[in-house]
Order: sequence, then structure tokens, then C-alpha cells
Amino acid sequence: MTLLQVNQVSFSFNSKKLFKAKNQTNKVLNEISFEIEEGTCLGLIGTSGAGKSTLGKIILGIQRPQQGQVLFQGYDIYSADKATQQKIRRDLQVVFQDSYSAVNPRMTAERIISEPLENYEKLTIAENRKMVIELMERVGLSEKDLIKYPHQFSGGQLQRINIARAIALKPKLIVLDESVSSLDMVTQSLILELLRELKDDFGLSYLFITHDIKAAFSISDQIGVLEKGELVELYDSKDQFFSSKHPVIKRLRDSILAEHPRFRTITTKVNWVNTTKISRQS
Repeated sequence: MTLLQVNQVSFSFNSKKLFKAKNQTNKVLNEISFEIEEGTCLGLIGTSGAGKSTLGKIILGIQRPQQGQVLFQGYDIYSADKATQQKIRRDLQVVFQDSYSAVNPRMTAERIISEPLENYEKLTIAENRKMVIELMERVGLSEKDLIKYPHQFSGGQLQRINIARAIALKPKLIVLDESVSSLDMVTQSLILELLRELKDDFGLSYLFITHDIKAAFSISDQIGVLEKGELVELYDSKDQFFSSKHPVIKRLRDSILAEHPRFRTITTKVNWVNTTKISRQS
């Protein structure tokens, strides 16, 4: 069953240049269309400035597109009635890149995770605490961490708390906006493994927005490539991506570093021989 449909979405913004009378229109997204099925993950890869974050905001209902539709469970998120919009907000959650700015620094971990439960569920204090403890343990933390504040956690631990908050209401879709890119490689691997487990256990769907090809392939069922506001290609497998002859895809493939530095190469326009001669002469 189709969970999310993005139909012909376009977005531009106007910027006024100094000493120029007319505003300049900058196209950020151009007729973007794709679907996400229930229980699947779409990895959306793109470099900085590709339009990934703007698209994420549009899907979350934060930034209205100038053209096109975003349908969630069959409802247009920008024209639905209040009751439907409330249901959409419950079933559509997000985990951002910066785990620290995504939380209130004056709130304990318990309060952070409790927030959506307090907004949408009618639980007793005991029921609420029990659920928060279960969520903490599910993301690899413990009951003793409930009283801690954000500054007392590492980036990876705090991202686990953000994930616990995102899954608290058992949503249908979670938008993961560069949610592992600020973490070190070891922590990143652990968080990706956690996201895979939660996806299987709860039947979650993800939109995984990233610039990291390896991270995208480790979790995604389908890969989309965004370049300068255009959805260049959609791939159903890793083999399709790596056999593509599209110049944008080739450039992305060439940017992947080998796991070990020994096998990495650096391509430069500077003539190595001439550079060596100059270095010896000096």
C-alpha cells in the first residue's frame, strides 16, 4: 500500500540582488515525484544545495510547495481538515541531523520522550513512565538515563533519545534528515543498525535523506538521486545504481572513498611531475 505520494512538487524562492530592481527567482525543486510504500525505506541522496532539506520540510508540512501535491495515506497534507492534519502529525515523525538543537536543553530525557505521549495519549503517570522506560531500553539506553539532561549525553546517545521520541506514537513514516551524518563512523553504524531493527520490528517506513551513499545503501530498499532540484533517477537495487551511465551518478560513484586509506586515490589537475620538480628545487 502506498503511504506517501509526492506529485510534481516544485518550489522556488526570490532573492533580491543589491542595486538590482528585479528579484531573482531561484528554483530549488522542479516537479519532484515519487512514492514510498508501507514498510519500506527510500534513500534520497544528494549533495549540498540539491534541495534535500527543502523537500523534507515540504513533506513534513513545514514549507508549502508552490506547485504539486504531497499525499500522506491518501490525504493532501496542505488541504486536509484539522482532525486529519492532527492524525498526519501523529503518524509522520522526524529525526534531524543535529541531535542537540532538536531537543530542549532544559528537559530531561524522560520529558523529551514523554512530549508526544502527553500530546496524543491519555496515560496515567505510571503508564507514561513505563512506556518511556520501554522506549529507552528499546534504543539501547537504560532507566537510569531518564533523569539526565541533553548535555550529559554523547551525540549518539542523544540521537537514540530523538529516535525513541520519534517512535513513541508508533508512526507510519519517519523522515530521517541527515540523522547520522554528524556522528562518527562507529556510532553511525550502531544507529543505522538500530534503525534497521526498528523498521523490521514496528513495520516502519523511512525517508532517509543523506549525502552518504554507503549509509543510504545500508538501510534503503530504493534509492533516489536529487541533483540541483531535479530527481535524476530512482533505483530499486545497488546493482542498478552502480551500473548506471548517468553522469551525475557516475560523479557520485567516483566520490566514494575506499574503506581503507591505502586503496584511496586523489585525482588532481596539478601535474605531479612538475610539482615534484618544484618541490626539489626549493
